[in-house]
Amino acid sequence: MFVDGEFIDAAGPLRDILDPATAGVIAQVADANPDDVARAIAAARRAFDSQGWPRTPGRQRARILYALAERLRERAEELAALETLNSGKPIAEAEEDIEEAAACFEYYAGLATKLTGDALPVPADALMLTLKEPVGVAAQIIPWNFPLIMATLKISPALAVGCTVILKPAEQTSLTALRLADLVVEAGFPPGVVNVITGNGHTAGDRLVRHPGVDKIAFTGSTEVGKIINRTATDTLKRVSLELGGKSPNIVFADADMDKAIEGAHFALFFNQGQCCCAGSRLFVEEKAYDQFVEKSVERAKKRTVGNPFDKNTEQGPQVDQDQFNKVMNYIDIGKKEKAKLMAGGGRVGDKGYFIEPTVFADVQDDMKIAQEEIFGPVMSILKFKDINEVVERANKSLYGLAAAVWTSDITKAHAIADGVRAGTVWVNCYDVFDAAAPFGGFKQSGIGRELGEYGLANYTEVKTVTVKL
Repeated sequence: MFVDGEFIDAAGPLRDILDPATAGVIAQVADANPDDVARAIAAARRAFDSQGWPRTPGRQRARILYALAERLRERAEELAALETLNSGKPIAEAEEDIEEAAACFEYYAGLATKLTGDALPVPADALMLTLKEPVGVAAQIIPWNFPLIMATLKISPALAVGCTVILKPAEQTSLTALRLADLVVEAGFPPGVVNVITGNGHTAGDRLVRHPGVDKIAFTGSTEVGKIINRTATDTLKRVSLELGGKSPNIVFADADMDKAIEGAHFALFFNQGQCCCAGSRLFVEEKAYDQFVEKSVERAKKRTVGNPFDKNTEQGPQVDQDQFNKVMNYIDIGKKEKAKLMAGGGRVGDKGYFIEPTVFADVQDDMKIAQEEIFGPVMSILKFKDINEVVERANKSLYGLAAAVWTSDITKAHAIADGVRAGTVWVNCYDVFDAAAPFGGFKQSGIGRELGEYGLANYTEVKTVTVKL
């Protein structure tokens, strides 16, 4: 593990890391126990409380963040290969992830010098100011679907404002986080400012949430686990931000550019093997275009290239592990039993690794489990709707509210959907368009707070009011 500026032996045991494409062991990492977690927290506390990181000038913090971004780009080929080997995502997508991670560090480096407060209008005999200060030690618990990006979008705003961090990557996908720790040293971060511990959520993650030495928890993952974290954190009243699950409505009107809508809906669902919290997994298509849309979507799914994630032509790699493979296959069986119409896929690809055929269900009804629950895999569910009022009502009948999209040539319809659907992000005639400047997060049970953009700084700052009697 990486604690206090160096790699150390863990007290806990080792665990195997598997290649999802072959199910073979590629590495072993530490499975942190409570003593390991305590060491990391102690290092982060020292760096925050007595070693000066919060008082480091913003300009200097910015220079170090820029240096880290530069090192990510210098090692982009290596990091992308490591991400593909560990997570199974196609190499072309992994390369894009590294670039986005570097851009995120650069964005928050620019904001490190712009943490301004306000002078408040008060009576003439007083001066009243607000200051923004770092919240303290931030523990950041990362999922396995976008390992390096998810780490970056949590680390970068925390470091920009002067917090110290403890990063716990997912137990399946720890390798790029550990490699990032090397780059943290090269970039010039002082010891203890960034710490990386590996292990599972039941031990290392739970200990971080419970420990009174941690001031802030940031978590991305399932809604079920997010609820557990939120309940547990109340004992110490930690600040908590959660980016959780989704069952995002993707709405296609008959007046849309149908070729673009079909390709956009295909990408919205199958991107990253369907392992995306904001996947367009409830695909609503207007009845006037439904049959044509289903036919062409099935054709597109059958042409999707599934295979070796290191092949530049591969569109879809394996699911991340055996558990996720089993979960997705179980949902496919549920869809069949619920009498949804299986139009494509539904089976395994090959005899090794965790590959699943791109799967399409048509004639899906709102009350089916495949239309209600987050599958997190390459399973498209297509539903039919009649008019805009109906589809808005149905789109909102979900415990989730992470993202949504609409495909139409009518600007009035586009605005009506954007206004009517309760979701943190709404895309119009596009999907999965992100930028470090654009806040992302969910309504309802899709989370608490926002990441990215200037809103992301609020997760890691406290506001202090100073009043001076004149």
